[in-house]
Amino acid sequence: MIRPRVPAAALAFLAVASTVYADDAPPPPPPAQGWSGKGEAGYVMSRGNTDTDVANAKIDLADVVGDWKHSMHLEALYGRSGEITSAERWAALFQSDFQITPRAFWFGALHLMEDEFSGFQYQASATTGAGYKFLDTAANKLTAQIGVGYRELRPETLTMNASGAVIARTPGDSTGTTIGTAGFDFSHSFNAITKLSDKFLAESGSGNTSLENDLALVVNMAKTLAISVGFTFLENTEPPAGLKKVNTLTTLNLVYAFTP
Repeated sequence: MIRPRVPAAALAFLAVASTVYADDAPPPPPPAQGWSGKGEAGYVMSRGNTDTDVANAKIDLADVVGDWKHSMHLEALYGRSGEITSAERWAALFQSDFQITPRAFWFGALHLMEDEFSGFQYQASATTGAGYKFLDTAANKLTAQIGVGYRELRPETLTMNASGAVIARTPGDSTGTTIGTAGFDFSHSFNAITKLSDKFLAESGSGNTSLENDLALVVNMAKTLAISVGFTFLENTEPPAGLKKVNTLTTLNLVYAFTP
């Protein structure tokens, strides 16, 4: 079982950033004003000895107004094997950034996840902190942020039958705690049509640390249309008894993007 705590990529990216960036580097160009974003979706259907259906979708939107940038990320996952629902997850992340300098910003964020098979009825957090653009060129972009906040979790006990289907859910008491948060957003364009991106988010508080890493390789087929191959890693260090700490998802999605 894979059990990394902090992806090695995070350390590598920060090391590269610290050596590449110099104080006399020219400031990055101002961000384009207005809405931009992308939507992606994928579906896999298998028929044979076992009928399996898996679908996922993601939406990313951003709006730049003066010194403010407002962004939203929504995602959904649904999986069914035979007559059993095997995966169902909904997540949302809202963040507003205020630009302090061309590279530094202050942020406030709200994060909500409902995963029917994680052992938590919901995980919700509100955080604030500071961020910095270490790299901002046509080929390489790296933004990192760190902050503090508050998180509320509500665990639940899943009761399953012999076939693995959930037949009962018993919610526990919700708990809240102060947390620290850290994350980065990295992208590298190999050429005009191929791009690698990696987004990482950690939230750590008393009794549990959640880690999420989303790695994707995107190949453009047209100006607004692309294919994305992705790998998502999710971990809760202290899940309810009987449930796994790590969940992974590999996707092949069709992507539609737009810019101002």
